[in-house]
Amino acid sequence: MPENRPGPSTVAAPCGPSRRAVLGAGALGAGLAVFPSVGGAQPATPAPEPRNLVPGALKARLKPEPAPETALWAFDGKAAPPVVRTRHGEPVRLKVENRTNKPLSLHWHGVRNRNAMDGVGGVTQPPIAPGADFTYAFTPPDAGTFLMRPLVVGGSSEPSGRGLAGMLIVEEKVLPPVDRDIPLLMQDWRLDDQAALLAFGQTPFAAASGRLGNLVTVNGRPTPEAIEAPPNARLRLRLANACNARATRIRFDGLKVYVVAVDGQPTDTFEPLRATLPFGPGTRYDLLVDLPSSAVSGAITALIGEGLALASITTRGEPVAGNRSPIGPVGVNTLLPAEVKLQNAVRRDIAITGGARIDKAKPEVEPSYSGDPARIWAMNGVSGAAGQPPLFTVKRGQVVVLAIKNETAFTQGLHLHGHAFRLLHNLDDGWEPYWLDTFQLPEGRTARIAFLADNPGRWLISAAVLERFDTGLWTSFEVA
Repeated sequence: MPENRPGPSTVAAPCGPSRRAVLGAGALGAGLAVFPSVGGAQPATPAPEPRNLVPGALKARLKPEPAPETALWAFDGKAAPPVVRTRHGEPVRLKVENRTNKPLSLHWHGVRNRNAMDGVGGVTQPPIAPGADFTYAFTPPDAGTFLMRPLVVGGSSEPSGRGLAGMLIVEEKVLPPVDRDIPLLMQDWRLDDQAALLAFGQTPFAAASGRLGNLVTVNGRPTPEAIEAPPNARLRLRLANACNARATRIRFDGLKVYVVAVDGQPTDTFEPLRATLPFGPGTRYDLLVDLPSSAVSGAITALIGEGLALASITTRGEPVAGNRSPIGPVGVNTLLPAEVKLQNAVRRDIAITGGARIDKAKPEVEPSYSGDPARIWAMNGVSGAAGQPPLFTVKRGQVVVLAIKNETAFTQGLHLHGHAFRLLHNLDDGWEPYWLDTFQLPEGRTARIAFLADNPGRWLISAAVLERFDTGLWTSFEVA
């Protein structure tokens, strides 16, 4: 860390990423920070007419012929997940018309939203019944790359596993100079030999690693996503993981990339250590890459099996003319607090328990679980369920430090709603120099996160793996 880092009483804005920060990226967590208008009046911008988002049944080709098409769910009758773009400061209105046979709600993963618009069916809103509709109306406080994911208490895994996902891109008021801005949304699918979706609701999956697919797509299409751009072009790549459960690492082959935002929040620019980054469900990265003047062929590879190319990048056509300034930050979010003072923080411990048991003496034996299939996981001994009181309540403006201990046999992906946190070092003597809203907590480990509770409402701390969320791995807190 920088030599002028704060002591244990203060977490300040980063001076720049250190080698330790990049090395520690395997524990990337999510950070949402305070913004002045949270819970208050929204800017007096005229409300636009709502854009319709219509989830419903669709058949699409996920496997090559002669395999049949797959019956899945999609938005607006298109296999490609929607990418909703808006400009920072502009209101968003999205009318969701549910044409599936299951209750739905859409969580705007990473948006520091008004509580009523957070999109957790059964907590912040009633689920949208089949045949009904609901309009999400909010003004995103931050520019950045965000996800839309189904999130209904007890019913998130199936709509996501059937294909419902998308991206919300809030562009900066002053756009960084790039030639192309390319979203790349990863999903995986669990299919049988006839390309049909396998059954949902299986307890062994929920009690272990979650529903891991056997086919990966990017932007709703078979991999790799082919990207062609002129020599000398500067690309902005927005990578997002919308899988139910698959956590992996991604490697950049033949490309020199720079990270400019993590989980939607801008960061000091850095190169990934060993050209790889951790990539768990809910995680997003904004990357900049300058293509050379000569021919190049590069790839973004998921470290699945022997390696799976998610996207290929090749140069083609006439070079982009002119000289560019060096790659630098895409901006600074001035709404994030300059520091989070820990002296008088409210401190709470959270223990994650439950799940299948693993016999380490017999690694060939599948994990086993014999308890209640609806309450597989717990936080502080309680499985999340609609109607439960919050775990704790704090006054608006208080600093909160959570010590989260993973007592299960599996790495846990966790997501904080409504706020930003810093991932603290083990002795509270420093911090990781990025803001996050999702992070991975290995088994047997404890992580400490710090955030300023400045967004009124009831907020979740939830599993990013949706099968675990559906079976109890979440809790909530209230900001009064």
